[in-house]
Amino acid sequence: MNKHDMNRRDFLKASGISTAALALGTTGIMSLGGDKVFAGTSKNRNAAGGYGPLVKDPGGVMDLPRGFQYRIISEEGRSLSDGRPVPAKFDGMAAYTGAHNSTILVRNHELSGNSKYPVIGKNPYRREETGGTTSLVVGPDRKVRKEYVSSSGTIRNCAGGSTPWGTWLTCEETLEEGHGYVFEVDPNDPENNISKTPIRDMGAFSHEATAIDPATGIVYLTEDAGPSYLYRYLPNDRSQKVGALQKGGKLQAAAFEEMSRDETSHFHTGQKFGIVWKDVDPEKPTLDAGRKGCIAFSRLEGAYFEGGVFWFDDTSAGNKDLGRVYRYIPATNTLELFYESTAQNDLEMPDNICITPWGDLWIAEDGGGVDRVIGMTPEGETYVFAENKVNDSELAGPTFSTDGRTFFINIQSPGMTFAIWGPFARKNAARRRLMGHAAPPAAYAPNISDKLSAFAEVQGMSDLEAAAFERHGMPIL
Repeated sequence: MNKHDMNRRDFLKASGISTAALALGTTGIMSLGGDKVFAGTSKNRNAAGGYGPLVKDPGGVMDLPRGFQYRIISEEGRSLSDGRPVPAKFDGMAAYTGAHNSTILVRNHELSGNSKYPVIGKNPYRREETGGTTSLVVGPDRKVRKEYVSSSGTIRNCAGGSTPWGTWLTCEETLEEGHGYVFEVDPNDPENNISKTPIRDMGAFSHEATAIDPATGIVYLTEDAGPSYLYRYLPNDRSQKVGALQKGGKLQAAAFEEMSRDETSHFHTGQKFGIVWKDVDPEKPTLDAGRKGCIAFSRLEGAYFEGGVFWFDDTSAGNKDLGRVYRYIPATNTLELFYESTAQNDLEMPDNICITPWGDLWIAEDGGGVDRVIGMTPEGETYVFAENKVNDSELAGPTFSTDGRTFFINIQSPGMTFAIWGPFARKNAARRRLMGHAAPPAAYAPNISDKLSAFAEVQGMSDLEAAAFERHGMPIL
């Protein structure tokens, strides 16, 4: 237990309350179990638009904008519904619609080796391993009705991702023999045989996150390694049903390649490059992708698919190793560098990402300091929505309930899952699509030379597409 966690728990103990009772009042006061109140003070390092400045949490847990509340609905070491302890190392997470207006959360646990709080399941992939997933049934009152193991016997389940048909893909972030696979978890049928069956054709590598194009059923995957590659999985069975991904498919990695062009054109000069996808061996995809000259990223992390656009980030890329955010548009086969951090105050090491129900891009940081949730709007604004004040542990698993009224997020260690609610904007499907084609905030857009911009215009490319090529060393000029 570190010093920051000791202070937090001592504070709560002195107040005579549980962490589950903390809530940020709509008047900007922190209410502790309805007994004690503390005035909050505004503090925000970078707020433009969004929900305004943050209010300091006197409990030292999570700063939020005025008008928002949170409840800690799950903590490592507390009890699951069957009495076993809640496993540690909370990571990726997704929300599904449950019975009686409930929300079902499926949550990854990034565990390996010995752990004080392992995942102990009844139907594990490998009984000796301590990782897996748990699921939480959360009522409309944002309180947990049931909490249970939904898969077990795996290693280092990281960001993961949901499927359009309502299941969860786990993503083992490891190269240990017999591991490094993706498993499918059905929140309505926990610990079934599919949950312990690796999707081998999806590759054995250090998986981070997945996101699926609902129009095609293609699965996009990120790799957390150095170097790391961007993959896609073409399932043989595109029915988009539980178990379809296990029926095999083709794994490919993204690459830049010179494209054919009309040599008689007077408008295009120099080489013209584009994105191609190269088949790779699923048993050794990282080695194969490297040999075939695929795009080498620094260390890929979060992934999200929305409105025909695949979003992903490279957490330690850029001149200052602070991270980049990309978007890939399958319909036009274009890769764009949407955002490149040049200052810790702007963004430090982007990790899990999501598009909000009203259309903003939210990015959870993993910078090793005071990690935040950063928001970006289609109108080009940025803002901070939350700051983790517990310790230097990462934020993970940002996801919204399907009705858009509750935001769920984890602190990895000590593991805590938050339900956050307040005056969120209404769902807006059109604005969600707009985010995928909007220009980045002016101060956050990648800087490119006038020469490169002019070349991009002649070639019919966006500046963001040209920046992606240029940053990865393509001689497009």
